[in-house]
Amino acid sequence: MRSILIAPSILAADFSRLGDEVRRVEEAGADWIHCDIMDGHFVDNISFGSGMVATVRKLTTLPLDIHLMIQHPDHYLPRFIDAGANSITVHVEPESKHDVAKTLEQIRGGGCRAGLTLNPATPFAQLEPYLAQLDLLLVMTVHPGFGGQPFRADQMEKVRRARDWKAKNNPALDIEVDGGINPKTARVSIENGANILVAGTSIFKSPDYAAEIRALREE
Repeated sequence: MRSILIAPSILAADFSRLGDEVRRVEEAGADWIHCDIMDGHFVDNISFGSGMVATVRKLTTLPLDIHLMIQHPDHYLPRFIDAGANSITVHVEPESKHDVAKTLEQIRGGGCRAGLTLNPATPFAQLEPYLAQLDLLLVMTVHPGFGGQPFRADQMEKVRRARDWKAKNNPALDIEVDGGINPKTARVSIENGANILVAGTSIFKSPDYAAEIRALREE
């Protein structure tokens, strides 16, 4: 069995002391740093851009996992690649306004791992044509755009379908879940096939980051 990786989402961090927050989660046992990029168009919120990613890159040697919840991600990719991204995940929905296959090729061409994600309302079948191009598949367990939402257990059907495809076709595929992840929902996600857990609120609002990361991994 592959080890479970924890990717704290800095969207939930205290930006007034970002350097300390990144250092604390790294020391607490984080495996990746997850960066949620929102443009106010594809999702109804604005977070931060490639400049912030470049800042985070200077603060840690951990892999940076970039989730682009934006329109025209193909246009902005070079900025995030230059900022130090290790993996970049884009959306499959047509509202993201890009050629999905070409964007995945562009991510790979920039030396990053290529990921694709789907919103809760989007059927798994919509990303099936691209599965062979993926290093990473991200299943959203909340509607993207805002932190702190409750976990949607109905999305585990997509995780299971990804797990089954992975077993038959690409054992190296990472299956990531994001949204409402805490020790209880982490266990549900892992049991259904996820091996990467994105957690924001549960880590950054915890008094003990290391204890929370251990609980997520071990539940």
